[in-house]
Amino acid sequence: MKKFLRGVLLLAIIIAFLVAWSALPWQGIVVLAVLLAVWMTVTRRGRQTWQVTRVGLSTVTQRLGSSSVVVVGIAGVVGVLVAMLAMSEGFAETLRASGNDHTAIVLRGGSQAELNSILDRDSANVVMQAPGVKKGAEGRPIASGELVVVANLPRKGDPNSDSNVPIRGVSNDVWALRDNVKIIEGRAFKPGLREVIVGKGAKGQFEGLDVGKSIRLAGQTWTVVGVFASHDALESELWGDTQSVASAYRRGSSVQSVTVLLDSPRAYDQFKASLAADPRLKVDVSTTEAYFGKQSEALTKTLRIVGITVGIIMAIGAVFGALNTMFAAIQARAREIATLRAIGFRGVPVVVSVLLETMLLALLGGILGAGIVWLIFHNYTASTLGANFSQVVFQFQVGPALLWTGLKWALAIGFIGGLFPALRAATVPVTTALREL
Repeated sequence: MKKFLRGVLLLAIIIAFLVAWSALPWQGIVVLAVLLAVWMTVTRRGRQTWQVTRVGLSTVTQRLGSSSVVVVGIAGVVGVLVAMLAMSEGFAETLRASGNDHTAIVLRGGSQAELNSILDRDSANVVMQAPGVKKGAEGRPIASGELVVVANLPRKGDPNSDSNVPIRGVSNDVWALRDNVKIIEGRAFKPGLREVIVGKGAKGQFEGLDVGKSIRLAGQTWTVVGVFASHDALESELWGDTQSVASAYRRGSSVQSVTVLLDSPRAYDQFKASLAADPRLKVDVSTTEAYFGKQSEALTKTLRIVGITVGIIMAIGAVFGALNTMFAAIQARAREIATLRAIGFRGVPVVVSVLLETMLLALLGGILGAGIVWLIFHNYTASTLGANFSQVVFQFQVGPALLWTGLKWALAIGFIGGLFPALRAATVPVTTALREL
């Protein structure tokens, strides 16, 4: 019964630790580390803890093989976790950067994305003339009725492997509407012609998108006349004139969305209310910031779930590796620990010293894993399917927050892996420990 209750108590301690640890900011952990250092400096038991810890650390070089199991195992956990979260964060950040609060996008009511939306020309004109839309120098609303279609193009390095690439038809107002888009090579397309400009990300992923090259879209020949940069998901697209794209893909005069430039972010409510009150329209309105943020939610959540699930599975293995290593270390130092307890060292210094040793090994593994991921994957360019079932080019974002998350996981694994060996070292009777040698 006592063993059962002790096991339940240990489980409760672990759960409470994990809950508190996950919610603790880095400032709190720094404070804990400072308090621990002060305790080990000014108190008798703290100084005893330091003495035991120093002896334990001095023997690490004598058991490099078993210690490296802990370091490498935790490095693998942190590496996989941080890489998956960096992919998720990079994809979400790329889509979030595609929108802002001073432009709004209008889709057909009930549409989840541009591909399953359609607006006739009259509805698009009503949207563009709504209150709250900013007017240009000639008094015309700054708005772009747009089409998005998907084509297949061969990926670079594998001409036999086609992937989906979005083709966006835009109006001349797109340059005032999206002032972050800049032509970095060649020129802009001319209205009415079979010309396209390509995003920098798309050019890096697909074959045949250099300026001056010709590509086949909808059975017709189009000329690549320029390359643009926008530092967001739009770089994954090819752009052409709306009417030219509509003609090639037989879309008539309809568009799939209308994006407008608002007078100011405060004009959004007026713009949305006027469209909702118009009986001729049945549309959904959102800022482009909200729209693109929503488009990233499903895949971001999936990547996070997969990353955390794989991380937990690997973490369980790393915990068992730490348990085996530390139990073996305690067994090898049984006489030393028993002697220290016999001459007056209490259980607390022994427990804390074993936990410190394990967590320091875990920290080393966390730094190793996080460092490798940062070196390999930070700003690494990849692509995946977006909401329009086409490739979105994005960069992994291995930022300080993700690196800190990886280190917190490493320290948590070290704590759990060292807790049971630490308690055994502190509670086994001295006579039993000496007799087992």
